[in-house]
Amino acid sequence: MKNLKVIFTALSLLPISTYANVHKVDAKFKLGQSLFFDKVISGNKNISCATCHHPFTGSSDGLSLGSGEGAKGIGVTRDTGDGSSKIHARIPRNAPALWNLGEEEYITFFHDGRVEKNENYPSGFKSPQGKNLPEGMDSGLAVQALFPITSSDEMAGQEGENTIADQAKLGNIAGAGGVWEQVVERVANISAYVEAFKEAYPEVSSSSDINITHLGNAIAHYEANAFVAKDSPYDRYLKGELSAMTPKQIKGMKLFNGKANCMSCHSGLFQTDHSFHSIAMPQIGPGKGHGKSKLEDYGREGVTNQKADRYKFRTPSLRNVALTAPYGHDGAYESLEAVIRHHLSSVNSIMSYKIESARLIDRSDLNQTDMLVMNNDLAVKKIILSNSIPEMNLNNDEIDSLVQFMNALTDLSCLDMSRSVPRKVLSGMSIVE
Repeated sequence: MKNLKVIFTALSLLPISTYANVHKVDAKFKLGQSLFFDKVISGNKNISCATCHHPFTGSSDGLSLGSGEGAKGIGVTRDTGDGSSKIHARIPRNAPALWNLGEEEYITFFHDGRVEKNENYPSGFKSPQGKNLPEGMDSGLAVQALFPITSSDEMAGQEGENTIADQAKLGNIAGAGGVWEQVVERVANISAYVEAFKEAYPEVSSSSDINITHLGNAIAHYEANAFVAKDSPYDRYLKGELSAMTPKQIKGMKLFNGKANCMSCHSGLFQTDHSFHSIAMPQIGPGKGHGKSKLEDYGREGVTNQKADRYKFRTPSLRNVALTAPYGHDGAYESLEAVIRHHLSSVNSIMSYKIESARLIDRSDLNQTDMLVMNNDLAVKKIILSNSIPEMNLNNDEIDSLVQFMNALTDLSCLDMSRSVPRKVLSGMSIVE
C-alpha cells in the first residue's frame, strides 16, 4: 500500500474525467470479454482467464505462483481447494500482466518467449503447437490466449476429470477431438454465443462456422483494448506537464536513465527491450521439469535448446508495475523495493533469499517444494554464474526515489477497471469465484 500512496494522492487532485477508463467497445470486444470471464471454456468449468488475469488485481492474480484449476476465489483470497476439488501443484511461473500486449512491438509472449511472431510458420507464429497452429491469428496475443486452456493445472483439469483434460494429457491439442475442438464445440452449443460470433465475425453464419481462431482473436481483442496503460504521470511529464511528477519521482527517473542504468534493459516506450536476460532471480515452486531434480526452470533454454539461454527470462514492461506485484518470473519478491534491491546486488540477494519474500497460498504439501531449488547449493551456484547484471551501490534515498518513479509509470485510469468486467457471461454461468 505504501507504493500506491503517491498514486492515490495524485488521483485525488485530478478531475474524475481526466483519467476516464474508456475502451473501444464493439461486438468483438463484448464477445472476447465474455469468453475471458467465462468458466465454460475450462475443462471442469471452474476457472476462467480472468481468474488469473483479473482487472481488479492488476491483470495478474497478486500471487507469486498461482493456484490454478481446482482452487477457489480471486487474487490473494484464492485458496488451494480441498476434498475432490483442489490444485495438484502451484503454477510454476508468475501470471504475467497483460498491459499493452496488443501493441505491435510485442512479438514474443510468455516469460520464456515460446510464442513469437515468425513468418517461417504457416500461421505466422512460432508456438508450442508448431505448424499445427491454425492460420488467421490476429496477433501473438491471440496465440497466447489459446494455451492456458490446454494446461492440466491451469484450465483443462486432470486426466479422468473431463474429456478436455484427457486430450490435454494425450497431447491432442489441435487434432480431431482435441482440446481446441472440444472448447469450440462447447461454446458453439450455446445459442447466445452463436449470435455473438455472428455479430463479431461476418463470415460466421451458423455454429458450424465457429473455430478456435475466432475464440483466440476475440479474447485478444478484448485484452488489447481493456488493458491499456499509456497515460501515466510519466507520459504527461514527457509531454511538458512538468507538475505531473513529484520531485522525488523526477529524481528516480534520472537515476533510472543514468546512474542505476535500468534503461539498459527496461528501454523504450514500455520500458522493455523485449529480450531475455538472467538476473539470478531466486527459483521457487515446482519448476518446469528441468534439471536432474525436475524442479528447476531453465527459462529461455526450454524454447531454444541453447545452454547459453539457461535461466534467461523476458524483460517485463514496467507499465503499471506498481499494480502487478509480486515480481520476477516466479514472483520471488513481493515488493518493488525488494526486487529493486535484488537488481542492485543479485548475488547477495539470491544467497540470502527467504521464502517470506514471496506471496504464496499456504498448504503443507505444496510448501515442501517451494524452496527445494534454493536449498540446493549447486543449483544456486549455477544460477549465480549465469547472472548478467553488475552490482550497483545506491543509498536508501536513491532506492526510494526509484520506487517512486515506478509509481509514476501507473496509468491512473487503471486504478478503476470496473468497466472492463461484464455483469454476466453468455454461458449464463456465474463469474463469481
